[in-house]
Amino acid sequence: MITTTAGVTVARLAIRAARPRRLTSTLLWAAQILLALLFVYFGLAKLTGGLVQEFADIGAGQWLRYFSGTAELAGAIGLLTPWLAGLAAAVMAGASIINATVLHNTTYGGLVWMTAPLCAACVLLAYGRRQQIKALAAAVRR
Repeated sequence: MITTTAGVTVARLAIRAARPRRLTSTLLWAAQILLALLFVYFGLAKLTGGLVQEFADIGAGQWLRYFSGTAELAGAIGLLTPWLAGLAAAVMAGASIINATVLHNTTYGGLVWMTAPLCAACVLLAYGRRQQIKALAAAVRR
């Protein structure tokens, strides 16, 4: 029988073993920090009322502005958390796709081209951290 503490230790070791090589890890961390800064910037812009008109034009209501701003801040925190970075990048890639889908038929359709590189960076980051995502999934299943 495995105790809870032993299970957590095994999960941590599995996640640690899934880490990429040093140069790859350094490049991934640099990308994670840059993306986290962008998500903090965009999240705070939404939460401080900078994009009220954009969300009014979309027609979803201001609750979506608060939700997406909070999600972007959570994504930034996830990108800076070592064992959550890959999962956060995958989730933020999905969020970028949703953002592009919602915005393409509005007057803010030009922002889709700004969202595309952001999505691509998140996809590449999630791909680079795929072993950590697998280890995290295995740890959650235990």
